[in-house]
Amino acid sequence: MKLNLERLKQTRIDNEFSQEYMTKELGWKSRSQYSKRESGAVSIGADELIAIAKILGYSKEEVGYFFD
Repeated sequence: MKLNLERLKQTRIDNEFSQEYMTKELGWKSRSQYSKRESGAVSIGADELIAIAKILGYSKEEVGYFFD
């Protein structure tokens, strides 16, 4: 299974969340930390993905939605 970054991005957009909002909710210091992960420049760790999914309204058990 591969993480579908486009689905992750589209879900964020559908929720009308900016990258700045995601960065703040994750407790990160700069938007680039989030944008690099969303673009695939930096891998998303399992704990990070779970945290992102929760912000987007998905439980830990529903994280599979973001995989192909």
